[in-house]
Amino acid sequence: MDIFVGVIVGLLVLMVLVTLHEFGHFIMARRNGVRVLEFGIGFPPKAIAWVKNPKTKKWKRLPKSEWNKPQEGLVFSLNWLPIGGFCQMDGESASDTRSGTFGRASFWRKTKILLGGVTMNWITAIIIFTILAWTGMPEFLDSQFTMTNDTRVEWVPVQVALVAENSPADLAGIKKGDYILSVDNNAVKYSSDVTDYDGTRAGEKVTFKIMRGVSEQCIKKSTCTAESCECAKDAEVLELTATLNPEGSDYLLGITMESSQIMRYSTWSAPLVGVGLTAQITSQTFEGVGMMLWNLVRGVGSLFSLDPSVRESGQEAISSVGDSVSGPVGIIGVLFPAFTSAGPANLAFLAGLISVSLACMNILPIPALDGGRWLLIAIYRIRRKKLTKELEEKIVSRAFIALLTIMLIVTILDIARFF
Repeated sequence: MDIFVGVIVGLLVLMVLVTLHEFGHFIMARRNGVRVLEFGIGFPPKAIAWVKNPKTKKWKRLPKSEWNKPQEGLVFSLNWLPIGGFCQMDGESASDTRSGTFGRASFWRKTKILLGGVTMNWITAIIIFTILAWTGMPEFLDSQFTMTNDTRVEWVPVQVALVAENSPADLAGIKKGDYILSVDNNAVKYSSDVTDYDGTRAGEKVTFKIMRGVSEQCIKKSTCTAESCECAKDAEVLELTATLNPEGSDYLLGITMESSQIMRYSTWSAPLVGVGLTAQITSQTFEGVGMMLWNLVRGVGSLFSLDPSVRESGQEAISSVGDSVSGPVGIIGVLFPAFTSAGPANLAFLAGLISVSLACMNILPIPALDGGRWLLIAIYRIRRKKLTKELEEKIVSRAFIALLTIMLIVTILDIARFF
């Protein structure tokens, strides 16, 4: 049931984000004198449609018999396939010269229209992250952007979920349900803080500060620090020393831990956090794309080497590319169910993250995407040559086929991860 709900939520969130992207194109087209024929939520077949009378400015229901006929006014439609939205402009070819068409618009107006979608996605992310900064921002990134002089940090302590019998943890007295506040006086925020520290102390004695006898309701409603939780003043706080197993053992401490969640709260700086975090994620996204392309080029080149170690390194580089890419199946089938079950704040963070990703991907210089279409128009403008409709369609269609091929490969890799 959780997976089913997560998939439904994922489809809805993606549809909203893509529709907002298209709405950015819609706004800029209308503001720059380009006629929009139809704005649709979802993809055809149509479920219902309305048309706006250009003279009276009133909307009326469009009969099914007229759905495929040209209309004088703007058509707004709701469609059956919940996989995004679209903004159909008049004369979308750069070579169209009719008045009110995209092709007739100046280069600067074309630029504003083409970049309207990615701008809307960035604005959406800023709004989402600003609201989260006010209401509680989950921490997912290393050195996640924040204003330290206006940030209150809360986190749920790491909880022990399982203790192996006769393990160092069991012999030290650590029990299931205990909360680990610190290890050798180092505050514990994540379960990795425990495992990483233990990894450097194999075979040595390590002291854990444990909080015991605290209800889950208290933890969720309380402000917790490395010392205690506000509502747990009567809880038992213990310092237990465990001698870790030597390096090479099946385990060092012998516990399984529940994941923790750090939340950051801001007041006046929330809008600044929204902008800063969006910029940080944008930078990391472009950096990740660059690294992925570099690994792909380096990996393919290494496969032709006569040195077996170089070929092996190339295969690892190519494998890392596959592991770092996730398509619709991975996003909707894995990420959204996990983030949905983790709570509204985590789901909103994922929506903001995907909104930034949509902006970054669409601005890449690939002809089938907004950035690529702009680059194509810019190149022919600089060359002072006419970009014909036939040539533009040929370039864009081939790039689109290449994108579909990549998406198919990524989808296959996503499905393979399930097995």
